[in-house]
Amino acid sequence: MNTQHPLLSLRAGLLAVLLAGVGAAAPAATPAPAEPIDLAAAEQLARAARAHCRALGKDIAVAVVDAGGQTLLQGRPASVGPHNLEAARRKAFTSLSTRQPTLALGRAARSQPDTAGLQYLPELLLLGGGQPLRAGAGVIGAIGVAGGGGPENDDACALAAAQSLQP
Repeated sequence: MNTQHPLLSLRAGLLAVLLAGVGAAAPAATPAPAEPIDLAAAEQLARAARAHCRALGKDIAVAVVDAGGQTLLQGRPASVGPHNLEAARRKAFTSLSTRQPTLALGRAARSQPDTAGLQYLPELLLLGGGQPLRAGAGVIGAIGVAGGGGPENDDACALAAAQSLQP
């Protein structure tokens, strides 16, 4: 005599079907993960961003986050307001999380009613200055720049830094 409840049998059957479907949908080969960003690379990025902004006559705050969104580096000179540290970190986090530059993201969000609500998510900052750091097809981190005299300057400095990592 089977004492198992009929719903438990149904659940087990559905689970087996779902797991079989997941296995069937998996790609045959997964690309190797990109090398994670480390502190040395974060320092190189910060130097590149500062150098680009210095050429524009601006000092900046810089933040670099890894693929998990953890801050690897954050800094600013005394000439840049302390609020820019948090702005730079949030720009980096936003760029990592959305996998796109924050200048373009912010402009798109403001121009499309369906995405305007992004500005209300607590950690996202939809201002120019965040750039994803790419390695192959993956995003291995992001850089955020703030205090450079406007979103276009911040974006240009972050982009110059991100491009400095490319071989």
